[in-house]
Amino acid sequence: MLIPVILSGGAGTRLWPVSRRAYPKPFMQMGDGESLLRKTLKRAQAVAVGEEVITVTAREHFFITRDEYRGLLADSDARFLLEPVGRNTAPALAMAALDIEHRHGPDAQLLVLPADHLIRDLDSFAEAVRQARALAAAGYLVTFGILPTRPETGFGYIRAGASLTHGREIEAFVEKPDAQTAQGYLASGDYSWNSGMFCFAAGALLETMVQTCPALLAAARECYAQAHTGAMPIEFEREAFARLPDISVDYAVMEKASRRAVIPASFDWNDIGSWQAISDLDPGDDAGNRTVGPAVLVDARNCYVQSQGRLVAAVGVDDLVIVDTGDAVLVSTRNKAQAVKQVVDALRSQKHEAADVHATVHRPWGSYSVIEDAPDCKVKRLTVKPGQVLSLQMHHRRSEHWTVVSGTAKVRVGEREFLLRRNESVHIPVQTLHRLENATDADLHLIEVQCGDYFGEDDIVRYEDRYGRV
Repeated sequence: MLIPVILSGGAGTRLWPVSRRAYPKPFMQMGDGESLLRKTLKRAQAVAVGEEVITVTAREHFFITRDEYRGLLADSDARFLLEPVGRNTAPALAMAALDIEHRHGPDAQLLVLPADHLIRDLDSFAEAVRQARALAAAGYLVTFGILPTRPETGFGYIRAGASLTHGREIEAFVEKPDAQTAQGYLASGDYSWNSGMFCFAAGALLETMVQTCPALLAAARECYAQAHTGAMPIEFEREAFARLPDISVDYAVMEKASRRAVIPASFDWNDIGSWQAISDLDPGDDAGNRTVGPAVLVDARNCYVQSQGRLVAAVGVDDLVIVDTGDAVLVSTRNKAQAVKQVVDALRSQKHEAADVHATVHRPWGSYSVIEDAPDCKVKRLTVKPGQVLSLQMHHRRSEHWTVVSGTAKVRVGEREFLLRRNESVHIPVQTLHRLENATDADLHLIEVQCGDYFGEDDIVRYEDRYGRV
């Protein structure tokens, strides 16, 4: 049995302003309109036909992830392990391995796939997985090494040792090199990029953890024992999970393991780590320019321009990255695109919400976009998905006015319950219980106008909520 384990986490700060904490890199849409997460799921399903898929992600990303899987994965085949706090890949894989061993036995294999990678050559990927499975069945902990195409200084490397029937033993993991060392790695033929993808039997990983990180495994067993594993999704208790160390599986396990192997994979691979990496996916026009969304470039060369609505015009510029998300604009030279993380650090030090959230915010019931945010009012456009309902709530410091743009809303205000149709509206006074529901099979769109002296999300008092946010 091969069970894909998709790791969907991280902030993706080098891809700000599109990737943010509340809507990170796995949810970014590529040029074909499909997210990296959805591409990862399809890749997993291609090599593990008919098997369940486990996704390890943050609780706040569960509903978005579930929606991304719709149409590809039946609810009965989707298993979610929700982390209350971020704890890197070693704790995530310990929990996944414990869950798989508990339900399927120690010989069931994990295929570990980060949700933010892009692989296009699926035939070569499938062949690499086949070879990795053979080694995993022999008790090896297997990683996929990407054959380097350039002297890259931004990746860790794997030095291969003795040849095996499939792949090679791992002689050593090496840190990110300088340019001269990376050139030597490329020339030697014994080094590959460390992709962060793995294949191993659940029992083999857990037995190795007994030797390499026993304290971590003990804490993971205790945390798993406290979880309601029959429920879906599985939510781990915060204090128990927080006791697990924040460490990668490379450091905690792979660097110390005795039976470890690498598959030198020939498939294309991109970890989409920067805007330069995004721009390199497309060869561009005759001037080397690449555009996504409305853009006009005059006398410009080797530029990447992405806009989510507004027209962007660039004149007489070279080697720039310009990204406009409506609420934020990034302008960077292509060779400095890796430094975008410093922008996010600065925004967080200023406690600016643009570091973490978009103007469009995703919720379990749908999403809302902020149209205006002024001291005396806030205007939002809400989209409520079919069959979804907002919590029964009230506010102490603001009133609200709802106007339906399209669809039919089922509304409760105080003790009254009624339907609101297109171009109809209702006023919700301060400190009045209210709820909004879409009981139809089509999206509901409405405009919400808030008036008062404070509009923070913490002025929501929930009394009932189907998503567990009371």
